[in-house]
Amino acid sequence: MRPKFIVGGIVIAAALAYMIYAGVTQSAVYFVTPAELRASAVAGKAYRLGGMVIPGSVTWEPRSLDLRFTLGDGTATVAVRHKGTPPDLFGEGRGAVVEGTWSADGYFRAGLILAKHSEEYKAPHDATAAGHTRVVKLLLSRGADPIC
Repeated sequence: MRPKFIVGGIVIAAALAYMIYAGVTQSAVYFVTPAELRASAVAGKAYRLGGMVIPGSVTWEPRSLDLRFTLGDGTATVAVRHKGTPPDLFGEGRGAVVEGTWSADGYFRAGLILAKHSEEYKAPHDATAAGHTRVVKLLLSRGADPIC
């Protein structure tokens, strides 16, 4: 009876390991850089393109919702066109990943823009601000233990 439990445990462990491996590989999201796209672009093929939005390249027509910009990776650039409003975090000099197709006319037609935010955290208020001082005084007057 003992070998059956060992074999059963091995089968269950192998199944769990496979499910974890399959989940991780399917959720991994890869994108090509502008240099990689330029080297082997196929018109009409769907791509996920990532790079930095080149400063001075963004033009947006609010009436027609036509957004144009250029993505670069330091070695190559790709012109991108998108129909719609840009995401809130989208801007010049920031990272972006776009999903869409390569056009035979030599530009990338994006259907989705994913803007990357900065990893640098900045506190919303300075600790010396009057509001901070007022909150600290209020907490101390109510007997709160100061943690500063």
